[in-house]
Amino acid sequence: MATTLDGTSGIPGIDATAITSVPIDGEAVTGDAKVEVRAPYDGQVLGSVPSLTAAHVDRAVAAAQRSLRENPLPQWRRAEILDRAAALIAERQEEFARCIALEAAKPIRTARAEAQRAASTFAFSAAVARQLAGEVVPLEASAAGEGKLAFTMRVPVGVVGAISPFNFPLNLVAHKLGPAIAAGCPVVLKPASQTPFSAILLARLLIEECGLPAGYLHVVTGSGSVVGNAIVDHPDVALITFTGSPEVGWSIRSRAPRKRVGLELGNNAPLILEADGDWRTAVAKVKIAGFSHAGQSCISTQRVFVHASIADEVIEALTTAVESIVVGDPLDEATDVSSLISVGERDRVAAWVSEARDQGARVAAGGVVGNDGVLRPTLVVDATPSMRICSQEVFGPVVAVTRYDDFADALAMANDTRYGLQAGVFTSDVTKALTAARTLDFGGVLINEVPTWRADQQPYGGLRDSGNTREGPAWSVREMTDERLIIFNG
Repeated sequence: MATTLDGTSGIPGIDATAITSVPIDGEAVTGDAKVEVRAPYDGQVLGSVPSLTAAHVDRAVAAAQRSLRENPLPQWRRAEILDRAAALIAERQEEFARCIALEAAKPIRTARAEAQRAASTFAFSAAVARQLAGEVVPLEASAAGEGKLAFTMRVPVGVVGAISPFNFPLNLVAHKLGPAIAAGCPVVLKPASQTPFSAILLARLLIEECGLPAGYLHVVTGSGSVVGNAIVDHPDVALITFTGSPEVGWSIRSRAPRKRVGLELGNNAPLILEADGDWRTAVAKVKIAGFSHAGQSCISTQRVFVHASIADEVIEALTTAVESIVVGDPLDEATDVSSLISVGERDRVAAWVSEARDQGARVAAGGVVGNDGVLRPTLVVDATPSMRICSQEVFGPVVAVTRYDDFADALAMANDTRYGLQAGVFTSDVTKALTAARTLDFGGVLINEVPTWRADQQPYGGLRDSGNTREGPAWSVREMTDERLIIFNG
């Protein structure tokens, strides 16, 4: 049965009447209670999904275990499934993009890019599935190993519990499902309650059209306190992969000390602009990197440190750039930025901006909520490290600018954070670039690029409150497999 996003609900891109169940153990499960899903931009009801229970999680985990035990997937089948998924997502890019735009208020052009990235994530996962192998262990390197042959095998770690966020409702799910399938692991997936439709449609596609056995993927929708906790606490879930806030992520880690727990968490991404760097290019990139999807990205450019000698020019150019951003309906082709995921989040971000103003910063652009209820892209200048717009993750359309005189001071301010995901530096001086690479204490350091840049095949992850893992299919598959040693006594 073909998966389609076009239907009769009257809402372009989502057939709400067709997304009222989730796949568990090969069945369409509806549950007794529902979670209503509304469009963040205008509050329109998009549909509802089941509000499931711990019993549903138990059923899903049991089915996943049974499938792994009775129906292990050979590598060639994993690769074929993933290749098929990549092709179908690319073919239906527009349909997936409209779904993302509606449920996440992601501008349609940005949503298309996410769908395209999801296709790439599955393609890279397919490549990893084909190349997954152990290695020969040279036992005869010692006298004790004479006459013995040894090698390792990569075997599935077991059932994967995946908990995904709202901000990339398709591609961050792909970053969990793709590697898990490549590793041969069945998955119990809890998508974000604000944005469940993309994940459900992807699951249907994988099961109904790509050949993934139904026992290898189960979707459990509902609250984090019920189904999320049930996944984390379940004794037969071997690995948890979580993307979200540090508070929730580290709580999961503490509750599951005997499981593998991969966390991809927050950041307050810094960007340093040296006077010798191409700051004009940097400004053009920050217009997108600081405000795309209303800044709701773990690596959204948030803290910009500008050398004092170019600060006035940079601030003027940034102000012009920010004021030119088009705000509006996510389905409008002209829209660059739309609403935050909820009114509560909008009000929180606006309050942080007001607080920074009260503490002496200047709001050079934005900082107000329009008649459409959308917070305008905001540029705050002369910010100080203690302000919440600098010290914490804003997760909103806000960029804070701070001046500096010495490169070493800029590096120190960038490092003065509880986070450590990605950082960027613009400079034409190779020595400064290498100094930054050695000094900036982040999972990734980008030279002459904004910290918001990411390729789906890179080892992506952070330090401290930004997480404890590296994502990217090749790295995720390592976590989702065990290395088994085999010894032959010849």
